[in-house]
Amino acid sequence: MDRTEANTGTREVSERLRFDVAGLERWMAGHVENFTGPLTVTQFKGGQSNPTYPLDTPSGRAFVLRRKPPGKLLPGAHAVDREARVMSALGAQDYPVPRVHGLCEDEQVIGTPFFVMDLVEGRIIWDPTFPGLSRAERATHFDAMNATIARLHNFDPDQIGLGDYGRATGFVERQLARWSKQYETDVEAGRSPAMDRLVAWLRDNLPPDSGEGRVVHGDFRCDNMIFAPHEPRVAAVLDWELSTLGDPAADFVYHLLMYRMPAGMFTGLNGLDFAELGIPSEADYIAAYCDRTGRSRLPNLDYLIVFVIFRLAAICHGIRGRLARGSASSAHAEATAALTEPLAELALAQLRTASP
Repeated sequence: MDRTEANTGTREVSERLRFDVAGLERWMAGHVENFTGPLTVTQFKGGQSNPTYPLDTPSGRAFVLRRKPPGKLLPGAHAVDREARVMSALGAQDYPVPRVHGLCEDEQVIGTPFFVMDLVEGRIIWDPTFPGLSRAERATHFDAMNATIARLHNFDPDQIGLGDYGRATGFVERQLARWSKQYETDVEAGRSPAMDRLVAWLRDNLPPDSGEGRVVHGDFRCDNMIFAPHEPRVAAVLDWELSTLGDPAADFVYHLLMYRMPAGMFTGLNGLDFAELGIPSEADYIAAYCDRTGRSRLPNLDYLIVFVIFRLAAICHGIRGRLARGSASSAHAEATAALTEPLAELALAQLRTASP
């Protein structure tokens, strides 16, 4: 699948994901300063979980609607209220997120809870090789990603109003319990022998808790950010659905997966010539993050690599279940769901050399 082609741009809103536009306009008139309609609504091609829609107005002012999908949903999933909360708190710290105008939890308005935010102009990079850039430009874009996730992990949650956004300790254990339970109970998605082996290994080799508690994004990768139009700067970090309080090392290792996944799989880079491309090595990228966050090393790196690949496989498995239930929101959900087994096999290959 060409991820750039599959995810770039918009499409007509699918029949299942249409809603009462007039109802949304009435809500925005009361909650968005100086709003004037009518709205022109389309749907972004990307987005596997919470449907996301650009909202255009005659004045040229543009917004984005992010909503919980309709239909049968897994408990705790699609928490748009949490996304709106964390983005609002981080925006108050001048962290690069879109401005949130308001959250609506009244399902009578458009059928499901939603929030509205500003549309941020810039570039979404779906290809992790950052095509079209020079070696030097590519290096500065990677450094911008590194600096942005490090800055997130340097916030004290209590000081920015997010001290109760999750439990600060036991993050990996809780995440393993959550995703293994979702995998094991999603009957419509079926079971996988490779996933079963991973769950058993991860449970048997769980390392001691790090004791760290920071705001973690949960899905930090190049295609979940908007880069400024003409400079190597992250203008906005998107898709905060999996955010919580937890172990920043695990969050960074998930971002680090680009070095372990084969080129062509999600944001994989493995097998490419980093020196020729101007991409920092994995070791140098880790060192830059550690320097920015004041740590000497990444603890439990081998275990965390296996864990985060498993978690990504579990997410793909969940998309398979949503396909079976008819609640998948992305046009390329089937291709993503098909990556469950390849990712599980990749995690098994990693654990063969892991030392918990």
